[in-house]
Formats: sequence, C-alpha cells, structure tokens
Amino acid sequence: MILTHSQSKQRLFGLVLLLVLVSNFIIYRLPAMPIPADSSGVVLGSLLDLAIVAPLLILAMTRNKGFTIKRFITFMVLGLVAARFIIPATYFEPFKFIPYIAIGIEGLIVLAEMGLIILLMKHLPAIVGEIKNDQVSSLFAFPVMVKEKVSTHPLITMIAAETLMFYYAFATWKQQPLIGESRFYLHQKTSLIAFNVMLIHAIVIETLGFHWWLHDKSMVLSIVLLVLNVYSVIYFIADIQTVRLNPLTLDENHMRISLGLSKRMEIPYTAIDRIDWGEKASMCNLKEEGIIDFIARDFEVVKPQCVIHFKRPLKAMLFLGREKEFVAAAIRVDEPESFQRSLEQKLDN
Repeated sequence: MILTHSQSKQRLFGLVLLLVLVSNFIIYRLPAMPIPADSSGVVLGSLLDLAIVAPLLILAMTRNKGFTIKRFITFMVLGLVAARFIIPATYFEPFKFIPYIAIGIEGLIVLAEMGLIILLMKHLPAIVGEIKNDQVSSLFAFPVMVKEKVSTHPLITMIAAETLMFYYAFATWKQQPLIGESRFYLHQKTSLIAFNVMLIHAIVIETLGFHWWLHDKSMVLSIVLLVLNVYSVIYFIADIQTVRLNPLTLDENHMRISLGLSKRMEIPYTAIDRIDWGEKASMCNLKEEGIIDFIARDFEVVKPQCVIHFKRPLKAMLFLGREKEFVAAAIRVDEPESFQRSLEQKLDN
C-alpha cells in the first residue's frame, strides 16, 4: 500500500502521541525509574505533555479540520482529565484542582455557545422575513444572513445547516420548481430522486424489522439506531426537495450551483479562468484533489459535460456547513447545449 505524504505525517504524529501517552504512564510504574521525593517537577512535566504537547499532536493529525482555539482548549481539558487517571493519586494530590479548573473553562465555553444559539433564535424571525423578500434561494441566502447577523462560529454554522434541512423536509412541499432561461436542472434526466426514494424505503424497512429485534437485546442501542434512521430519512427527504427546488442559476454576476444539501457554490464570472467542454471535460479525473463535482448520482457511471477552472481557489459549502476550497468544478446538466450558450453569453457580457 502506498501512503501519501499527508498520511505519512499523520502516522508519524500518531506514533509520537502514543509515545507521549505511554511514557507518561510507565514512568510512574516502573521500579527501574524511581520517582524523587519531590515529585512536583515530574508531575508538572506530565501535565505539560498531556495538556499542551498531546493536544498539539492531535491538532496536527487532524489539521484538515482546521486549527481553532476552541478545539485546542477541548483537547487540553481532555488531556488534564486523562492526567487524573494516568498519574497515580499519590503524586497527583497537590494538583487535583487543575482538572476542575479546566472543566470550568470548558463549561464557560459551552455557556458562551448557548448564548450564541439564543442570539440565533432571536434573529431568526428577521432573517426569515428578509429571505422571503429576497429573490435569492434560501439555500444560499440563509447561511449568509446567519453569518452576518449572528456569528461565524462553527456551531452556529452547523445549526443553520440543520435548520435548512428541516425547512426543506417539512416546509417546501407547496413550492414549485423554478423555470427560466437562466436555470438548469442537474437531476431530471437521472435516477437521483429514485435512488434517494429507494434509500428511504430501505431505511424504513430496516427500521421496522431490525429495531424490534434489537429492542429486546438492548433498549438503549435500539433507540439510538431509531433516532439515526429517522434523521437519515428526514435528510434524504430534504435532499430530494433541495435538488428539486434549486436549479443551477446564471445570475448577472455569478453562477449559483448546488446538488442537494451536500454541496453548493457561488462562482463569480470574473473568477473563471477557462472552461473545458464535451470530450475534454469527460476526461477529467473527478477524484483529483481540488475538484468538486456537481453530477447527479445515477445507476450508471456518467461523465461531466463541463469543467470550470478558477483563477483562484473558491469556497464551497459542504455537509453541515463545512467550507472547503476548490480550484475547479465539474458539472453535468440536463440541457448541456443550452447551458453552454447561456454561460458563454454571460461571460461575453
């Protein structure tokens, strides 16, 4: 198996993290390494390893998720709590107050996050009112307004994404798909909706059968799986509605494109470097790093009809509001010829 450079670094950081934890565990338990009478220096060294070094190593291993003070503090608190179990009580006695201080800090952070949630609830009616008066789809407008009026905190972003899911699952059934010269659907000539409906049926059947069998074995586990299955059904229903009601739209200055709840993007025309069409686009490797695809899932393998290369990396919003930068977008629409004419016309203006 060939490891990438990134995977090799992750394994290296993981190995160092394991050495840090193991060394701090055995130093207090090996007769060959006696602890001096004044053990405060050794304990302080272990606390620094577990509260500073270990969290930094974990952040380095998961650097693709980004470095934030919140994540560092969370791992620091976990490290200090773990220290209570790694360091024997005899040596830890003078420092037993430290984990409680760390837990208190984490509690303050949780309270601050709850305050942000309350702030979101306060601004929610005004945000919904503005979206109703706006011509932009709520799929794109709602997250932007939440960031502007409330916060860019990851927790708020995730709650906004979940709010959109419940909105599309339960509150959009009377809405009709938008039709126009500048709107192009990605799913109508594919089996995407049928595929999602099939998944919903499979989950419902599995829930009805497996849940009752598991209920006699473990009530807690059966309830957890039931909640997860209900969430999955709601997600797939919302995904169907999102695809059905949000076609690719060519506005005056940029393109808005989405594929369900899992990915969406705004592409300014000024950020487009070049566009590959037809045969050249179909040769694009969709697994290549930095390429996002907006191709509806089908029962057979389909190729992109268009690959848009950007002058600079552009952000796309993914599942649960996570953002990631891409250098190109591979697209497949129901009416490729009409889409090509319309897009080229927008670029010429």
